[in-house]
Amino acid sequence: MTHTFFPLGVCSRQINVELDENGKILNCEFIGGCAGNTTGICMLVKGMDAQEAIRRLKGIDCRGRGTSCPDQLANALEEALEKI
Repeated sequence: MTHTFFPLGVCSRQINVELDENGKILNCEFIGGCAGNTTGICMLVKGMDAQEAIRRLKGIDCRGRGTSCPDQLANALEEALEKI
């Protein structure tokens, strides 16, 4: 299942995540933002259980914004899990 998420408060404009029926992350893609960092984040979470990724990423702050691309990915994963 592929889920599209539109992040708030960060440079990225869109996050696409693909989960299997057990909540495992099959793929991740950021549109916009810092290409090296967002590609790295996606490579690190690929194959990971979405709940574990959420636990690790939730609450990470970028320059006092109160959120970050990893935090927004956690939000995207939470929404995606609701659809399984």
